[in-house]
Amino acid sequence: MSRAFIFPGQGSQAVGMGRELGEAFASAREVFQEIDDALGQKLSKLMWDGPQEDLTLTENAQPAIMAVSLAVMRTLEKEGGFKLADKAAFVAGHSLGEYSALAAAGSFTISDAARLLKRRGLAMQRAVPVGVGAMAALLGVEFDAASEIAKEAAQGEVCEAANDNGGGQVVISGMKAAVERAIEIAKTRGAKRSMLLPVSAPFHCALMQPAADEMADALAQVEIKAPSVPLVANVTASRVADPATIRDLLVRQVTGMVRWRESVLYMESQGVSRYVEVGAGKALSGMVKRIAQEPEISAAGTPADVEALLKTL
Repeated sequence: MSRAFIFPGQGSQAVGMGRELGEAFASAREVFQEIDDALGQKLSKLMWDGPQEDLTLTENAQPAIMAVSLAVMRTLEKEGGFKLADKAAFVAGHSLGEYSALAAAGSFTISDAARLLKRRGLAMQRAVPVGVGAMAALLGVEFDAASEIAKEAAQGEVCEAANDNGGGQVVISGMKAAVERAIEIAKTRGAKRSMLLPVSAPFHCALMQPAADEMADALAQVEIKAPSVPLVANVTASRVADPATIRDLLVRQVTGMVRWRESVLYMESQGVSRYVEVGAGKALSGMVKRIAQEPEISAAGTPADVEALLKTL
């Protein structure tokens, strides 16, 4: 049975992220320094010392999450002679995690990925004034039902399914009033819990079109190589390796839904039974457990994780 390496998205950031890796491995420190240099910012200091409110800003959280993922990958390569193409059938990432996945597979340089994510975060924040949009998690509601709730709540405003995370967990996104209506409707449709999320913008919906336009310009200026391992894309929930197609899908991803449930099911249909979550936190591992049939899951975000993983790869 084959293996997929998966990369987390926004929400997994926390003060102290990556500190142990940097202290334990010179290869990890190299990655953090490379990203600091690319951004002209001491992002590593913000990651390790905070404050949390600055780290949580989308423009910082996105490259920071990628930084930990790529520090892990560099350490696996340097410490264990690890080659992704020899160990994985697919890479996949949740939202910004696609950039981490592509950098891990050699499509982007780490510096380009960091600059793209910084710009992506700024563009997404600028696209909608703070307080105008919102996102909410509908728990205990399957995807089709959640989509109907969003459609009913829209009433001429934007309200869409943004993340299909599987296991009855769907995130919706759009105008704040419409999202709040959806929360109330969900309570009458058997949802176990429905709640606004603490985010600063309504990601992965039509309101993000200005950010998608900006990312189209940014991505047009960056070289994208064919990945050493195929990517399972958020937008299509299927494999992609062609650089031009990857570029297009990354633009579409800004407004498009993250089809994570379908992505995991696709990888499972292709023989994947082992998943390695690379980076801070274990959010994707929990999602995979709810979707796949008896998956084998490893997490790689700390020095102990890295050392354990090197023994099993």
